[in-house]
Amino acid sequence: MASIVSASLASAQSWPDKVIKIIVPLPPGGPSDIVLRSAMEKMQPILKQPLVLENKPGANGNLGAAEVARATPDGYTWLWTTDTTITVNPHVYEKMQFKVTDLEPVIRASSFSQILVCNPNVGVKTLTDLVRKAKEKELSYASGGPGSPGHLTTELLKATAGIQMLHVPYKGPAPAMQDMLGGQVECGFLAGPTVLPHVRAGRLTALAISGSKRSLLLPEVPTVAESGYPGFDATFSLLLFAPKGTPAATVQSMQSAMVAALKTPDLIEKLRLSDQEVIASSGAEAAQRLAADSKKWGDVARRIKLVLE
Repeated sequence: MASIVSASLASAQSWPDKVIKIIVPLPPGGPSDIVLRSAMEKMQPILKQPLVLENKPGANGNLGAAEVARATPDGYTWLWTTDTTITVNPHVYEKMQFKVTDLEPVIRASSFSQILVCNPNVGVKTLTDLVRKAKEKELSYASGGPGSPGHLTTELLKATAGIQMLHVPYKGPAPAMQDMLGGQVECGFLAGPTVLPHVRAGRLTALAISGSKRSLLLPEVPTVAESGYPGFDATFSLLLFAPKGTPAATVQSMQSAMVAALKTPDLIEKLRLSDQEVIASSGAEAAQRLAADSKKWGDVARRIKLVLE
């Protein structure tokens, strides 16, 4: 036993001495990639080893997360993903390829909200208008797919406001937005970068922000909480995870390197332009937030009987 502990200690002390791989279980080119690639450029000189990003999408993040959960906990394989992989997927997938407890949160890097937008032809300017109209007639809402942030956020709003709306799921936010622009579906919660150009051009009307804070890019648009529903908060996050059992010193070194990267002014500005806010929390703080969000979204998933295969 002593020799195993000594070997583990020696490995942790020499870390890193080769390429560090970060798996992203999402398609390439999205906001998650933008943040991570920018951070990696600044982390490499600190860690003095190359960092490589590998996109391994599938099953709403489950496939890539499972690979990291099974990886040797030596500090050379990490997971970068949205919080929903941990807070939503275990509640909605009948079969999970990994256990949440097999992954250790290292840092909650950034947070982002969804923006509630409607086609101007719906004739609503505020969330109050929308709630009133939804009680008069059936309205539809688009999302990037079952279990996506926009789907869950709208279901939470429906329960909070006591309204009904027809869910029209799409394969990603881009086609959802296109049909909203075309008037085939009326409203939806979508991410800032997806809808901002259309809001500014008047092609979509922004009603409310899902999170606890207003958008840095649309400061004139109130939050749902400010619009008559105190306590409403649907904020989402990007996080870094390590396989369970990764040496504490290695985890701390990786966390410190990412904090240093996230705190640089140009990266803060890059995140702001993608409608994200730097958080750069500790692993313990990230774990607390994940536990609270898991309970919230688990309650929503059970209420709407959301089950995915």
